[in-house]
Amino acid sequence: MDLFDHAVQEALRAEAPLAFRMRPRTLDEFVGQEEIVGPGRLLRRSIEADRLFSSLIFWGPPGSGKTTLAMVIANQTKSHFESLSAVFAGKSELKEVIEKALERRRLYRQRTILFVDEVHRWNKAQQDALLPHIENGTVVFIGATTENPYFEVIGALVSRSRIFQLRPLENHHIRTILERALKDPQRGYGKRSITLTDQALEHIIRVAGGDARNALNALELAVESTLPDEQGTITITLEIAQESIQRRAVLYDKDGDAHYDTISAFIKSVRGSDPDAALYWLAKMLYAGEDARFILRRLIILAGEDVGLADPLGLVVATAAAQAFEYVGLPEGIYPLVEATLYLATAPKSNSAMAYFKAFQLIEQEGAQAVPTHLQDESRDRQALGHGVGYRYPHDSPDHFLPQQYLPRSLLGTIFYRPAQQGYEAMVRERLASWRKAQREALGIQEEKEVPDLNPEEIQGIKSKHKVSGRID
Repeated sequence: MDLFDHAVQEALRAEAPLAFRMRPRTLDEFVGQEEIVGPGRLLRRSIEADRLFSSLIFWGPPGSGKTTLAMVIANQTKSHFESLSAVFAGKSELKEVIEKALERRRLYRQRTILFVDEVHRWNKAQQDALLPHIENGTVVFIGATTENPYFEVIGALVSRSRIFQLRPLENHHIRTILERALKDPQRGYGKRSITLTDQALEHIIRVAGGDARNALNALELAVESTLPDEQGTITITLEIAQESIQRRAVLYDKDGDAHYDTISAFIKSVRGSDPDAALYWLAKMLYAGEDARFILRRLIILAGEDVGLADPLGLVVATAAAQAFEYVGLPEGIYPLVEATLYLATAPKSNSAMAYFKAFQLIEQEGAQAVPTHLQDESRDRQALGHGVGYRYPHDSPDHFLPQQYLPRSLLGTIFYRPAQQGYEAMVRERLASWRKAQREALGIQEEKEVPDLNPEEIQGIKSKHKVSGRID
């Protein structure tokens, strides 16, 4: 590099955005993620000793420090450091890096660390192209991704890497980063007279949502767009901070983790009878542009799975909300969606519909048994085979109930369904207990055999065996 190139590079660094200029250069400057790079942690020891031999994948939201951590490694290693963006680079660029790494290893016995940003954006073939070079030690791979690598990165690459999950930064981390930017005389605003009010600072910290880049961008915009007073001091007030950060773009990729994590939090809040939390997650989804129909489909499922017969109107309200939304759309369609959310969140809960999966598993394990003769269709073979003979019509009784056999004889006394003691189902429980007692006495059933509950994995396995007639995302 000649003097002209060096001058250009220095000018570019000086004119770079504040978030780039303030990027930590050493582990001591790195803020947050103490459980990964705190004193004594494995990754920190490996970086400080320059003994990074296994490949790494950094997984976390924007602004949590994935690329920064890779740059710190680049600054502290004697290995050659190469960087590619999976957004722009493909197999040809990767091939060029590998060829240079092989030559570097052969001529200078120097290792190469290859950092691939947004690695989840590479397709399977592109990710596969990395494998042999990681396997034979040509490169040590470091990947960064905002998506769950267990789903978005091929299994072979995941199995050859140590995965470190980075979390959104805490408020005190963002505060440290902003204060450092205001004081740093070389890379930040330390040479300028800037007053950031406490209210403005708290607003930027809160709205940044754990994203250091977002916080620094807001600070930079506030400083660069505000004129100094007569004494040359730039004062950043709450109003200026609000204008600078404005409405935060919520991290929400409809095909990514945020989509599934947020709907999961929403459903679990409704199931857990917390209407306030449910409204918060609902607002986050709609704020980010989530399809309201997707949310309504999940509410319909929840009405059957988690509210059930404790309040049969839950399913009515959920389906009515879905129908109403089709009539009116947004923004007025928010009202039936919110009504369904609040109704289901505050309704009594029962998951007794899970009883179905017990019956399904029993059939799967023991096979389906024949229908008892008196329950068979009498319209075809009553005379020849006696189908339907012996069946008693319940409505002939004043109580509209007659105790008789409905299960195969070998299963008499088997109980799949146990009503909850909540809401409407509490009345069902009392009524069913008397019917079952009468049935035991009439059929001479000595004992009941209650089928144990299934675990979530077993239930999910049974669900997967049913034909898919619609999508629930």
